[in-house]
Amino acid sequence: MSSTRLCALAAAVAGAGLFIAAPALAEPSPALDRFSLSVGAFNADPTFNASLNTPYGRLDPGDIKGSDVTMPRITADILLGDSQGLSLDYYRFKRDYGAGVADSFAVGPTSITALGNLNLDLKIEFAKLAYKWWIGSGNTVLGLGAGVAYYKATLDTNAFASVNGTTATFSQRDSDDAFAPVLEIGVRHAITPDLRLFADASGVRKGGSRLHGHIYNAALGVEWFPIKNVGLVLSYGVSEIDLRRDIDSISSTARLKVRLKGPSAFVKARF
Repeated sequence: MSSTRLCALAAAVAGAGLFIAAPALAEPSPALDRFSLSVGAFNADPTFNASLNTPYGRLDPGDIKGSDVTMPRITADILLGDSQGLSLDYYRFKRDYGAGVADSFAVGPTSITALGNLNLDLKIEFAKLAYKWWIGSGNTVLGLGAGVAYYKATLDTNAFASVNGTTATFSQRDSDDAFAPVLEIGVRHAITPDLRLFADASGVRKGGSRLHGHIYNAALGVEWFPIKNVGLVLSYGVSEIDLRRDIDSISSTARLKVRLKGPSAFVKARF
């Protein structure tokens, strides 16, 4: 999803949020806002695993631990009426894996005993838009949601290896994107109107296409508003991404498994 499309989507969400904030509506739960927009970053500790077909066999370097990575993240929520609404979430993960990966690894039935260089450049984009129904009207509400998610995965592979005493090089790109249904559940609790707790979980599971798999997200956090309409959001989240890109019904060209965990911080505006 391009930044232009993202900005257009965020602008549409913001416009809809301002349009629906009519004075005739009753006051919602103090745990909810008519419209909110959060912009911040997710500081993640990633674990990465990739396997793919190469001209010399199947490459599977195993789990790779990377250093922390900070990813931009945008979320928005709109309340439609008093108990229904829309939620938007977008983040982008990009990491170049090279140093520390050079080692022996399996290709087909044999093992390459020396690898001069292996570089894996991974990019994942994820965006979701869900319709949510909030149950409850007091300080604690439960939200159930369903919608659509968009994800795109790109893996660039470059290697220089020693195979049975001879050298070989290869370079290839595996990239695809897909839309899939998403389910959400969330809990909001207002200690005061300016201090609130939340817990969220969502899942995407997609089959039946060339790019398929699952993406799960979960987070716990707190919101604090020192100013009525501007606040700080702190949370801790976990994301698990497991995607396959198939070439036929029995084999796949690439499999990506990424686990991200760590804190997030946002500046949140509410109206």
